[in-house]
Amino acid sequence: MQAVEGREMRKVLIVEDDEAMAVALRDGFAYEGYDVRVASDGMSGLRMAAENDHDLIILDVMLPKMDGLDLCRRIRRDGSRVPVIMLTARGQEIDKVVGLRTGADDYVTKPFSFLELMARVEAVLRRSSGYAERIEDYRFGDVELDFNRSEARKGGRDLTLSPREFKLMGFLIEHRGEVLTRERLLDAVWGYENVPFTRTVDMHVAKLRKKIEDRPHDPEFIVTVHRVGYKFTG
Repeated sequence: MQAVEGREMRKVLIVEDDEAMAVALRDGFAYEGYDVRVASDGMSGLRMAAENDHDLIILDVMLPKMDGLDLCRRIRRDGSRVPVIMLTARGQEIDKVVGLRTGADDYVTKPFSFLELMARVEAVLRRSSGYAERIEDYRFGDVELDFNRSEARKGGRDLTLSPREFKLMGFLIEHRGEVLTRERLLDAVWGYENVPFTRTVDMHVAKLRKKIEDRPHDPEFIVTVHRVGYKFTG
């Protein structure tokens, strides 16, 4: 995946306190044609994330001054939808759940090959760019969604949706009328493949229904397909 001549370089922020790992990632992304910035602690990473417009953030979980989970949470709280891939050496399944809940798009366990990481990067960027290009605004029932501004309204009143809820809503809208399995939603919206935490999807759908449906327990728009998944009918 070499940089294409004439194409603006993608910008990646690497937040990693292990110097050898940071250098390896910096050199690898630079070779692949990225404009690379590196931070060695969570506070520096937060400042650099706020000051620069990045296309991707590679974020270690264990960081000094502010850990990666808190950093990701702060980035999302500020309204940023920049794709985030988390790195961890722990490999515990519970960490994946926590990472998802803080707003990470994907999760790679150390040790990993750079080819594996780049495959994840390409998938995350493909989902992110496709989501942004296909949807700008959408209306169904008394709900209005503006994906460019991350704004939502229901019945003329402001409605607060998290970045993850916007992403989930966007994927449902893109595939309206299709029956989507929990696994497909998990992979498309969270970036995880073959991870047995499909309950995460159910929890987010339940929260989303409470916000957009008039009768969350008898939904009109996000319909449950028994033993399969969900279908958007708006």
